Amino acid sequence: MEAKTMRRAAIYVRVSTDDQTVENQERELREVAARAGWEIVEVYADHGISGAKGRDKRPAFDKLCKDAARRRFDIVMAWSVDRLGRSLQDLVGFLSDLHALRVDLFLQQQGIDTTTPAGKALFQMLGVFAEFERAMIRDRTKAGLARARAQGRVLGRPRVDAKTERVIREALATGEEGMQKIARRLGVGTGTVQRIRAEMAVAAA
Repeated sequence: MEAKTMRRAAIYVRVSTDDQTVENQERELREVAARAGWEIVEVYADHGISGAKGRDKRPAFDKLCKDAARRRFDIVMAWSVDRLGRSLQDLVGFLSDLHALRVDLFLQQQGIDTTTPAGKALFQMLGVFAEFERAMIRDRTKAGLARARAQGRVLGRPRVDAKTERVIREALATGEEGMQKIARRLGVGTGTVQRIRAEMAVAAA
């Protein structure tokens, strides 16, 4: 009979302040992996970083996501769901990515293990929650826009003052500076410079 392939596990641990330690989280997860017969391929640790920060501000978490895409492991282990992040939208996105990559998830404190039939139901519910959140955001946005229009407010970004716009037009006319340089010098967005350049082109045509 062919031996069952050992699952490869990745451990993710995080603490919010430098005076905290990830040792307890890692020890508990290693014990779980040993009991389950999972091989730990790497421990990803972020020290002194809040879970509210995005992936780009958490180097270990970013590496974990990249390695998941490379299929370096079969399951991600974390001590608690709040170690992964604080934003529901980010969490749902991360878990959906794992599901798409066929990478499982184990959360010690919540008792979630998607290698089991009961745990797999979590992934099936993610799409429902994600769509619900998107619908809520759409409804709030539409309601906000309707309220703003009813109050006579002008929507969109405010235009720059006449003097700044004149300076932008002069700078564009000389052609000595690129749009990004003009935007930085005058403290405006690149989109504003692009809009004015487009208006100048239409007028010239």
